[in-house]
Amino acid sequence: MLNNLDLTKILFLDIETVPQVSSYDSLDEETAKLWDDKANKLSRSEMTGEEMFERAGIYAEFGKIICISVGYFVLREGGKREFRMRSFYGDEEKLLLREFADLLNNHFSSPTQLLCAHNGKEFDFPYIARRLVVNRIPIPAILNSVGKKPWEVQHLDTMEMWKFGDWKSFTSLKLLTHILDIPTPKTDIDGSDVARVYYEENDLDRIERYCKRDTLAVAQLLLRFRGEDILTDEQVVEA
Repeated sequence: MLNNLDLTKILFLDIETVPQVSSYDSLDEETAKLWDDKANKLSRSEMTGEEMFERAGIYAEFGKIICISVGYFVLREGGKREFRMRSFYGDEEKLLLREFADLLNNHFSSPTQLLCAHNGKEFDFPYIARRLVVNRIPIPAILNSVGKKPWEVQHLDTMEMWKFGDWKSFTSLKLLTHILDIPTPKTDIDGSDVARVYYEENDLDRIERYCKRDTLAVAQLLLRFRGEDILTDEQVVEA
């Protein structure tokens, strides 16, 4: 089935998120209470809400998106593939979400088009949708799964593909690129560093490069799953 997919109709993506504020002490009183309640339900130890606050960014109610990187295939003359990439990133979440929504509405509005991410069904897709709602931006049809039957949802998930029906475990993008011999640019940060790099180093460009790398890795995974050659550096270009 994967080999029947038209790669030019897939938008690959990855997001980076951080807590809405730099520290637990910066929360207003009501939000702090709500986070404490959330943290208490999540914690399997005696950790306090303050001690768990570094995890706040992975929950759409307490986090925000600072980068969405996307990529898509284009066929050039002679059938040569090109993978074009761009990012929406910045401090103003509403602005980057509106630009991303415009991309989906203007160029990915067909029922034959798809979104693809690693663990996208559990994280990226619902997180983006929730933050769109918070920011009063209509959810583009391709992203909105509410009320749709499973076969109507236009989402692909490379982590789900790797499970082959086994729902017991999480397999990271980093692990899969390693075992499937997919080269990735060396980087000095991973997901756990994003909030620190954002709030302490104020280095959005560094985060954008990391996010873009993971988007490319998702596309490379799908090619591996299809038994095809992965992209070379020359085939990856800025949109």
